[in-house]
Amino acid sequence: MKAIAPGKLILSGEHAVVYGRPALAMAIDRSAQAIVCHNEADSVSFNLQNYNYVESFTLRALRDVRQRVADNYRLFLEGHLGIREVLHKPVDLFQYAFILLLDGLHLTLEHGLKVQLFSNIPIGCGLGSSAATVLSELRAVGHFFRIDFRPDWHYRYSLDAENMQHGRASGVDSYISLHGGCARFQNGEIKRLPLPGGPLFLVQTGTPATTTGECVVEVGKSFSKSSIWDEFGEVTSEFEVALVKNDMDALQKAVRRNHRLLTRIGVVPPRVQEFIADVERTGAAAKICGAGAVGGENAGIVLIVAPQPPLELCRRYGYEIVAVRGEPLGARIVG
Repeated sequence: MKAIAPGKLILSGEHAVVYGRPALAMAIDRSAQAIVCHNEADSVSFNLQNYNYVESFTLRALRDVRQRVADNYRLFLEGHLGIREVLHKPVDLFQYAFILLLDGLHLTLEHGLKVQLFSNIPIGCGLGSSAATVLSELRAVGHFFRIDFRPDWHYRYSLDAENMQHGRASGVDSYISLHGGCARFQNGEIKRLPLPGGPLFLVQTGTPATTTGECVVEVGKSFSKSSIWDEFGEVTSEFEVALVKNDMDALQKAVRRNHRLLTRIGVVPPRVQEFIADVERTGAAAKICGAGAVGGENAGIVLIVAPQPPLELCRRYGYEIVAVRGEPLGARIVG
């Protein structure tokens, strides 16, 4: 069974969504895929192609991993561990998701399985690679066992796994990857929106030195009770109106304002700030997408809203730029 699930792009409201303000996000034409098939050995084999990793586990070993990860997460919630210490290695996340689904739905494994995972979504850059990979895995495993597809189950299990990776996941990544399209999120309420009409441009500034979970924790130390989140809410509403009207000028204005707010909360490294200032001098608008970084020089993905990509500027900074479009479809079986 082969399943795919799209990555996501937060257009506005990253960080603010944690504090009850709205966020806008869309699925993109980059995806993760999972292939599940029989394994001759009496074990579950995980092949993470992006990490060049292959290893097999018994069900008992997988349940031990789940217990260890759950214990570490409890220690994180109590303040005794950092979020990076909850999962010891990338495969832990996918082992956890697999056994969570298997035991949660009371499925019986009568033979070995191979789980192959691959993603063409940049990893660790705020584009939802982990949520997409988990959802492609859950979708493929569920279909392999011929269980009826229940979006609420897949969302719940995906969100549980995402918490192990990010601390307190907002649910945006999981929802968008599961359903595709574009939507507004606020306090558990979801409003579907039209996808942007034309292409957007994504600039890869490099993998951040800090994780999403670490950024959220650090921002919370200084801004958890700040009124700045009301300003984020206002600019996201402006972004939504511009998106619905397909108003490029208003969209760029909202992106510029959003960038300044993200800079104020300390998640845009100085070199990326310089790059965005240069982008604005060309008449375009840009902002980070995702958590950004609270250390180092890289901030993951930067979104540029412009009629044409600033290729020469990106070459000068040594950044890669690509066009990206919205994806209307979510996680699904493809073979």
